[in-house]
Amino acid sequence: MELHFNFKEIATITMILFAVIDVVGSLPVLLDLQSKSGKIQSEKATVVSGVIMVVFMFVGQSILELIGIDVSSFAIAGSFIIFFLALEMILGIRFYKEETAATASVVPIAFPLIAGTGTLTTLLSIRAEYRIENILIAILVNLFFVYLVLRNTYRLEKILGPGGINILRKVFGVILLAIAVKLFRTHAGV
Repeated sequence: MELHFNFKEIATITMILFAVIDVVGSLPVLLDLQSKSGKIQSEKATVVSGVIMVVFMFVGQSILELIGIDVSSFAIAGSFIIFFLALEMILGIRFYKEETAATASVVPIAFPLIAGTGTLTTLLSIRAEYRIENILIAILVNLFFVYLVLRNTYRLEKILGPGGINILRKVFGVILLAIAVKLFRTHAGV
């Protein structure tokens, strides 16, 4: 297999995944979980979410075929999920109920906060458009950012402040909204 690294593809995929994962926009949730469950194991959460993303990228389509769902239908369903996540970020309302666990590092941080339905849907969708090696590099870049944010939640809260976190959340919400519309148009043939 010949590898074709493309910086533009890597940058595009990295930005898409960064917006979907929205680890910076999740700072309020992360801070709340950290205060309830103690220290977040940033290494464990990062590795587990990375494994989930890579495994789903390679076997997700087979799982979908096994249950009789094509990638386009999954992508359209995912565009709705991304759309609602974007609305949450932009409007500041909650559609999804958050659960807390005794150990927050794997559930709910690694899954579904980082490697959630929006991320997994996006990975399947971009797999149809971009090369695997570029997607893997973009995942690694995002996991690096995820690790930095998880490792420095309190510092980031002090640096950005509530206003900065809110602005980032809204900006990435608009980006996610545009991604949702593009996914829907591409796979629905609109």
